[in-house]
Amino acid sequence: MYKNKNKDGTLNLCGKNVAALRKALPEKTSQQKLAAMLQLEGIDLDKNAIQRIESGQRFVTDLELKALAKVFHTTADALLK
Repeated sequence: MYKNKNKDGTLNLCGKNVAALRKALPEKTSQQKLAAMLQLEGIDLDKNAIQRIESGQRFVTDLELKALAKVFHTTADALLK
């Protein structure tokens, strides 16, 4: 049976990169602040959703991936590596 999980059990490919990019931003950027930045891009996520994405406990939609790439000034492909 097909399962929508990575070999390590996570539900997304970009979570670790999202966490690393958020922590590398010039200003200290909390998960709450990242959620606010995404809301400006039309993506309604809260701090808990960001935490679950970063820990691999939540799927990421293509719309969310596109907004994350825009916020981090990178590409979706870079987030997935």
